[in-house]
Amino acid sequence: MNDLAMCRESRSYMLRDPYGLHVRTAGLFAQSVSRFAADVQVEVNGLIASGTSILELLMLGAACGSTLRVTAVGQQAKEVLDTLADLMG
Repeated sequence: MNDLAMCRESRSYMLRDPYGLHVRTAGLFAQSVSRFAADVQVEVNGLIASGTSILELLMLGAACGSTLRVTAVGQQAKEVLDTLADLMG
């Protein structure tokens, strides 16, 4: 296995949407993540969800102002986090 396959990166994003992490945002998030060769997990207040599961993302109950700690592992870890930064911007 090469070093790129083991790339791991984490970033934090503040949720600025006044409705929090709602269905549309969770859908866009999961759709964006699924395009990359990386395993993505999202943590909010100790709860962890898969970045590709709309239902799990909604179950985090993230409200406006919540901090999402996103960790990506895989060949495209940096790229997926850059894309999410644009989405969460």
